[in-house]
Amino acid sequence: MKKGGVLRLKLGPIVLGCISALTLCTVTVSQAGMSAASDPIAVRASPSNVVAVNLGGSLFKGPDGTVYLQDSCAEQTHSTCGTIDKVKGSQQEALYQSFREGPQSYELEVAPGQYALTLFFAERPGVENRRFSVWVGGKERLADFNIPKARDGLTEAALARTLPVHTTNGSIVLEFRAAPDMPLISAFRLEPVQSQALGTLRWADEFDGTALDSRFWSVDEWPARKVNDEDQAYVNSLENLRLEDGKLIIEAHKVSGSDARYHSGRIHSSGKLDFMYGRLDVRAKLPRGQGVWPAIWLLPTHPYRYATICDARTPDWQGNANCDAWPNSGEIDLMEHVGFEPGVVHGTVHTKGYYWVEGNQRKGSIVLPNLAEDFHVYTLQWTPDRMDMLVDGLRYFTYTRDDEGWRQWPFDHSFHVIMNLAVGGMWGRAGGPIDDSIFPQRMMVDYVRIYDMNQIAE
Repeated sequence: MKKGGVLRLKLGPIVLGCISALTLCTVTVSQAGMSAASDPIAVRASPSNVVAVNLGGSLFKGPDGTVYLQDSCAEQTHSTCGTIDKVKGSQQEALYQSFREGPQSYELEVAPGQYALTLFFAERPGVENRRFSVWVGGKERLADFNIPKARDGLTEAALARTLPVHTTNGSIVLEFRAAPDMPLISAFRLEPVQSQALGTLRWADEFDGTALDSRFWSVDEWPARKVNDEDQAYVNSLENLRLEDGKLIIEAHKVSGSDARYHSGRIHSSGKLDFMYGRLDVRAKLPRGQGVWPAIWLLPTHPYRYATICDARTPDWQGNANCDAWPNSGEIDLMEHVGFEPGVVHGTVHTKGYYWVEGNQRKGSIVLPNLAEDFHVYTLQWTPDRMDMLVDGLRYFTYTRDDEGWRQWPFDHSFHVIMNLAVGGMWGRAGGPIDDSIFPQRMMVDYVRIYDMNQIAE
């Protein structure tokens, strides 16, 4: 039972024991043979009602300020503790280097409400085919889950996956089940939905007119394969880009009689709506089906700021292998979705120090079961030292500035917004060939809003 600000966790064979405060709590293992139905032990929650545990590891404070409780691994029972020597792709490597392997059950008692449950994984070297399931509240939320498959085919690489969870009775049961292999997890974090208090509105496009506002947006016209080996051509056509019932429609069609098999739309605000720091909100509904790749993202308005082998005399830096404006000057991916992963949204940053070619890009993901049915608000909160990405107020990715200079943090200059619907490409086809039967497919955008950062709620 919940008693005031007390949080209970039922950990099966694991029992949490606390001295007095959150930072003094450790995880210990009960006597061998203890039933997974053991009574939960009360653990005092932090003032912010955030609860996090570093499974198999020591007390850890992340760069975002989250404190993860220690798991002392005193004995081995249903699950065992282990470590990985090196894990790439995260600013908090130590959190991923320890793990618990085996069936695990956790009962969290919190105040009723909406929460973001983030699970942290890194697969051991040489293990590529492990599959297990994650259950929350008696429902399977991650089925046949394979860590490398969800992390670009990589082992020893950080994977953070967030699940929205809701409780009306103050209890959340989290289970990792063998299905068929032994589950492995490095850590978890449970935190409430963040406040939607907004700062001063700087700019907004509600798409209430009859045509795209050229004061704010430019339309890209590109051939297929220009970037990312994408299969579509971007065209300036009402079939692919239009306003309809107060929404921006970006629609992909299969076509014939063209150099490209598909036509779609891409718009950007470069030179018209550029900003540095603040809060960006985009309310959108996504397409569905094998082969679609919608994105809401940002690129630098002055792309040559940190380029070393090209400059403004270079005619076209995007898709140019002889120009390092990308990734040197940065990229911010607020929302990417590929159709072969139904319900999964990815958030990523690319920099010279960390980008996908090296397999060490910093990224997070969230699972939403109704991407194609409902609108969701995708949020970027950007300050001089930190970025947070959220969906409907649920934080699923954070990136912080450190002392490595522009190679790690090129995000100290103006960026602009891009919205597009790609078809295929290297990532869009990664799960198999494009399903031509799904077209047309559309991304619908209700609004784009930018707020000043000085009043953004913590």
